Amino acid sequence: MKKTIFIIAAIFGLSLALSSCTSVHGRQDYYAGSNDYDQNLTPGKVQKEISKGMSGAEVTEVLGSPNIVTADENGLETWVYDKIATEASYSQSSDALFLFIYGQSNTTSNYTVSQKTITVVIKLKDNKVQSFTYHASKF
Repeated sequence: MKKTIFIIAAIFGLSLALSSCTSVHGRQDYYAGSNDYDQNLTPGKVQKEISKGMSGAEVTEVLGSPNIVTADENGLETWVYDKIATEASYSQSSDALFLFIYGQSNTTSNYTVSQKTITVVIKLKDNKVQSFTYHASKF
């Protein structure tokens, strides 16, 4: 009889221990600066797809419409692509075994927010790319 009670208690304890941790994870991305933020606008894409001599139409096909169009003091048309993304991530985990043994909950939560930006500046003369620069950061 004692052996049966011990086996039942061991099975109950083991099942409680194996199912005692729960996790909740969530992620939300917020994009500012453009309603159609292109997550694929990366320094690698700019390096690979943009080259001197491309037409403005080809640049628009690759990168979309620029955020800002101006002319500099040398008469070059300047296109600026400025994209910002904010990523929020939430995770929570609780230990039910800790609650069972100690009578209180052991919950761990983590919330992180990061931002990433990319700015691409393209100079055109006679509707052809003369030069381009870019800068990306994540913080």
